Amino acid sequence: MKITVIGSRGQLGQDLTARLAGEGHQVSGLTHQQISIENASSIADALAQTAPELVINTAAYNKVDLAESEPEVAYAVNALGPRNLALYCQQHQIALMQISSDYVFGLDLSREQGYREQDAPGPVSAYGLSKLAGEYFVRALCPQHYVIRTCGLYGKAGKTGNGNFVETMLRLGQERDSLSIINDQHCTPTSTRDLSEALARLIATEQYGLYHVTNRGQTTWYELARTLFEIAGIEVETQPITTEQYNAAADRPRFSVLDSSHLEQVTRFEIPDWQTALENYIRS
Repeated sequence: MKITVIGSRGQLGQDLTARLAGEGHQVSGLTHQQISIENASSIADALAQTAPELVINTAAYNKVDLAESEPEVAYAVNALGPRNLALYCQQHQIALMQISSDYVFGLDLSREQGYREQDAPGPVSAYGLSKLAGEYFVRALCPQHYVIRTCGLYGKAGKTGNGNFVETMLRLGQERDSLSIINDQHCTPTSTRDLSEALARLIATEQYGLYHVTNRGQTTWYELARTLFEIAGIEVETQPITTEQYNAAADRPRFSVLDSSHLEQVTRFEIPDWQTALENYIRS
């Protein structure tokens, strides 16, 4: 299959491109310098060159706090960008995979079970709203679509690029004597390597639709950091704090664990748990 990955230099983009190429697909990567999804003409020009059968959009505006003060910028990239892609793909009978986020949830403060695809979303931030709008555009406009909700991505590109939560904790754990880390946001940070494996298997099925895809289990950012320090052999004092104590500009979901059982049923692939994924990342 001829596949074009938009955002090919990002953490997911790099791992996904390598995984799909390893499957024998003809994969083209497009960076922000080569395509601007906010611009329909840019999309037409770039995709005319690669002539894909499947477009995978990993590009996103992910400055969650800044989105509160510039929601129009987040909406342009996360909502109107996917809309432009969906229109182009629908017109040219191309399949589209849109990468979305667990931040489309968060309004249900009493939630204790992982969200499934049929559960009603409820964002609590401008970023979450923009990602949900992008989902709706893709699902409404492009019949051959995959919409993938995932969470807290970390991958090898983060070691040399813009970083990720894991890399930030590794650095701060070595630089500081103590760290205060949020312990009331429940989610499942996900390895881009495992996500890429799951998505490659999903693409092979051609079973379009909405999917939740994360590593198994659930944790908090504090628990993740503590596990990380133990694996890496870093000794640093840690203090659990609340979301309110952290006082970020944007609200975050207190519970946004995603249930990936639908994906596992379709692909017959059991995604590793988050502890195994983290250890594999640290050891690699």
